[in-house]
Amino acid sequence: MLTLYGYWRSSAAYRVRIALNLKGLAYEQVPVHLVKDGGQQHSAAYKALNPQELLPLLVDEGHGGVKIAQSLAILEYLDEVFPETPLLPRDPLRRAQVRALALHIACDLHPLNNLRVLQYLTGELGVSEAAKDAWYQHWLHSGLAAVEAGLAPFEGGLSLGEQPGYLEACLVPQLYNARRFNCDLDAYPRILAMTARCETLQAFAQAAPEVQPDAV
Repeated sequence: MLTLYGYWRSSAAYRVRIALNLKGLAYEQVPVHLVKDGGQQHSAAYKALNPQELLPLLVDEGHGGVKIAQSLAILEYLDEVFPETPLLPRDPLRRAQVRALALHIACDLHPLNNLRVLQYLTGELGVSEAAKDAWYQHWLHSGLAAVEAGLAPFEGGLSLGEQPGYLEACLVPQLYNARRFNCDLDAYPRILAMTARCETLQAFAQAAPEVQPDAV
């Protein structure tokens, strides 16, 4: 009843796969290649589904075929419609702390280093690969430094105590991208510890990019 339009390397789609797995929800995946054919997200067929021309997109046939775009909106929707195995803490303060860190990752850090931004830098603006990598590293480290500091109140635990949720669904894909770009992560012990705990869990392993059906 749930269909996820995504791309194996899309960190935003990765977030949603983690959330779906944490909740134990079955879903079908429809791949939308972000590079092939000039970017299949720009096709007329996909634009008719999602005018934003972005991934991911969740279609919930069980609730009238509603279409939800934007990964964090999808996570919030899943938590409200399928409240079993919550993604967000019950405590208002901790819930706000989790949302603040997740929003920082998804709205401040990730967009600056997203594929379409990097393509514009090297394509339209003619920026060199070295300069593009410097751009990536600058914004990544600026963002991760703030996340590292923001994890202090969690005292080495996960966002739901012993269980991961909304925050980890955003953090783990961002670390995956950082490693792809060979970023030095030694300055972020809290982030590394939280990520390491999550990566041993089946929900995260099954959401990993390399095991997706469209992985190449």
